[in-house]
Amino acid sequence: MRARDLAVEFPTVTMDTPALEAARLLAEQDLPGLILVDGDGRPLCILPGTQVLRLAVPAYCRDDPALARVVDEAHADTFLQRLGGRTVRECLPEQPRELPVADSKATVLELAALMARTRSPVVAVVEDDRLTGAVTLQSLVDHAI
Repeated sequence: MRARDLAVEFPTVTMDTPALEAARLLAEQDLPGLILVDGDGRPLCILPGTQVLRLAVPAYCRDDPALARVVDEAHADTFLQRLGGRTVRECLPEQPRELPVADSKATVLELAALMARTRSPVVAVVEDDRLTGAVTLQSLVDHAI
C-alpha cells in the first residue's frame, strides 16, 4: 500500500485565510489540522488545530489551568471572537518544523515514521511537487486494523 492509495482530498488554506474561517473548517469537518499551501498549491506546512486554538485561548488560561477552570461555558465561547481579523499567518508556530510531506510512492511505514518524527497527524501527499491529497493518522490506523 502506498501513500497515493491512502490519500484523500483534504482542505487547504493560504497564509491570508482568516483564522476564524480556518477554525470553522477544522471544527465542521472534525480535522486534526489543515494543509497550508502557497499560490501555486504547493504545501508549505501543516497547521495543527492546536495552533489555531492557541490564538483563541488567552495566555493566562494556557499558563494556569486553574484560571481556565473559573471561566464558565457561556463566556468561554466568546474567546473564538479573538480570532476575528487575524489570519492563518498569525497561527503559525514561531519555529518552523520539518514539513510532513511524502511522495505518492511512500509506503505506510514511511508515512508512519514521518508522522512520528514531525509529530503531525496529517501528511501532505505530493506528486511532481503538486498536492494530490493527504493521509491522516486515523486513515493509517484504520488501514492497519
